Amino acid sequence: MTLPSSAAPLDAAPRAPGARPPAPPALRKYLSLQDFETAARRHLPKPLYAYISGGAEDTASLRDNRSVFSEFGFVTRVLRNVSGRSQAVDLLGRRYASPFGIAPMGISALSAYRGDLVLARAAAAADVPMIMSGSSLIPLEDVIAAAPQTWFQAYLPGETAKIEALVDRVDRAGVQTLVLTVDTAVLANRENNVRAGFSTPLKPGVRLAWEGITHPRWTIGTFLRTLVAHGMPHFENSSATRGAPILSSRAVRDFGAKDHLDWGHLALIRRRWKRTLVVKGIMNHEDARTARDMGVDGVIVSNHGGRQLDGTVSPLRVLPEVVRSVGPDFPVMIDSGFRRGTDVLKALALGAKFVFVGRPFGYAAAVAGEAGVSHAIRILADEVQRDLGLLGLTSVSELDRAQLRDLAPSFSAG
Repeated sequence: MTLPSSAAPLDAAPRAPGARPPAPPALRKYLSLQDFETAARRHLPKPLYAYISGGAEDTASLRDNRSVFSEFGFVTRVLRNVSGRSQAVDLLGRRYASPFGIAPMGISALSAYRGDLVLARAAAAADVPMIMSGSSLIPLEDVIAAAPQTWFQAYLPGETAKIEALVDRVDRAGVQTLVLTVDTAVLANRENNVRAGFSTPLKPGVRLAWEGITHPRWTIGTFLRTLVAHGMPHFENSSATRGAPILSSRAVRDFGAKDHLDWGHLALIRRRWKRTLVVKGIMNHEDARTARDMGVDGVIVSNHGGRQLDGTVSPLRVLPEVVRSVGPDFPVMIDSGFRRGTDVLKALALGAKFVFVGRPFGYAAAVAGEAGVSHAIRILADEVQRDLGLLGLTSVSELDRAQLRDLAPSFSAG
């Protein structure tokens, strides 16, 4: 059976927001988000899969991001007439069809042909938000033109001139929501990337060539097609100007003075950026409260998917204290480790307003393009809708701590 390839046409008009047509027959064997990872592991070259799937050092944080969900169980209600249930939510002045969106993922256009466009268009069609990564390979202007409601995530150095230049560029592009990631002051120790032969830029050599030969569908459908149609991909959005190419034996990425970034720079960004501003990478309730008091519109509790400081606890463990610190009306979002509708509902019950999911949608884009991402969104949305009914609820707004019980005595809700 042949899967829809990532080389599917990208010039067709996106479907109407909220429309979820039946999945193509070739995709119906994908029953969960995990199924896409299994397929992507075979499809992608080893260095690229290692980059997407891996965490830092011993992957303790990566594991905790998943295991924490098993520390909660549900308490269900019955005979509640849940026939009219809805998973729609209000967030930052807009109503979305589901309580989850697509988290930012770097170099998506290397794992899937025109990956950022694929993700953005699928999200727009499903009426959920997608956050475009600052470490992306397609100019943000192109993605915003195709999907105007796409959020943009920036990695900014502690340098005023570079901050102002990038913020002004994002503003000119028409971005409505700017997400500042703040947990990358120092580059993480991702040993798995080194062992797998991954670097940015990628270094050409025998090992990389062999990976291309042994993964022909990716090589032809993603990498070579990109070269022919668009030339060598570059890091397009790390700063106001074009960055390093993705493949080079000599080029070096400029990561800037990120270790200089501080609250004063956030104040500068808040003054300069007049639209919605979100801070991502918050793990401490005092930092969340400071961000709120500085005029930020929302925060994303995140440990960067377990990719930064290994040993950092799952964001779900600190979520309740963050929500309590900033108050119930301030938008607290969360990412890292979400794979099931039940995961999403547990976070909402603990006080999150919204959930972002990353890797599974990247895998879906890699193995089946926009159709794959749409199907992955459908899978998760269907799980949320089903789980609401089984909980005896008609709306995600009814979720609270009363639906949960702690299964592990070591967990503390703060």
